[in-house]
Amino acid sequence: MWFRNLIVYRIPLGWDITADALDERLRPRAFVPASSIEETSAGWVAPREGGHSLVHEVQGQWLLALRQEKKLLPAKVIAQVLRQRAEQVEEAEGFKPGRKRMKELKEQVRDELLPRAFSLSSDTRAWIDRANGWLVVDAASAGRAEELHELLGRCLDGFPVRPLKVSASLAGAMTAWLQADEPPPGFTVDQDVELKARGGKATVRYANQSLEQDEIARHVQAGKECTRLALTWADRVSFLLTDRLEIRRLRPLDVLKEGAGEAGDLGADERFDSDMMLMTGELARLLADLVEALGGEPQAAEAARG
Repeated sequence: MWFRNLIVYRIPLGWDITADALDERLRPRAFVPASSIEETSAGWVAPREGGHSLVHEVQGQWLLALRQEKKLLPAKVIAQVLRQRAEQVEEAEGFKPGRKRMKELKEQVRDELLPRAFSLSSDTRAWIDRANGWLVVDAASAGRAEELHELLGRCLDGFPVRPLKVSASLAGAMTAWLQADEPPPGFTVDQDVELKARGGKATVRYANQSLEQDEIARHVQAGKECTRLALTWADRVSFLLTDRLEIRRLRPLDVLKEGAGEAGDLGADERFDSDMMLMTGELARLLADLVEALGGEPQAAEAARG
């Protein structure tokens, strides 16, 4: 149930739509498997296995899922069949096919092989918290998150959402935490670190290893700054923060797992809802504390100064 990677967007507070209305907007773009002549397909599916709604709601928290299917048609396979087809054409016509003919043959080969290709599908989940203004996509890449965001925008005819921004420089803040050995309140620094040269390619990575202060100082003096830093929040959730404000390798710690285990006698549907509420509740607090640790959001900071 827990998301593994977070790409975070902001929704304006007071965004006025109900879960039922959103479900209705998503229906026209529900997932349909790719046809025999299509290479890819994408659409919304029920977030909970066996569910029917495209928007799973629990106490004001919404869960969505985008399914993407792609036919596996390796370029080497196409090239092999194309070469055989070109040889057949040369034997029949007495000369090698030209560039234009080869392009036509390649398209024919692809169309012939596509219906027999294997399909691979994957789901990308998203959590919407209207009360706190979060859209959070469980994606390891910004590109995958953007695909979900764009399709959601098409369904809603102008979805009022923007990427999360903070006032602080991510690399600067993480470097300062390391240098001073003083993470922000509620956070602790773990043992995975990446330091990268400003404007260069020189990179140093540490995994499961504590860094001494003089070692950190040497890297910073050499022009490196922290671009990835493993952190733990409130002794409850560990994660890796990047200089692009992406949260990776999110993992609930034992204290949360023990609390979830107390719901072990629930049915599958009730357990899903219980896990969802536990996750969204913890992540809403984590995101709020992380934004505060990074100087808040620019618009909020400007409003406070005004």
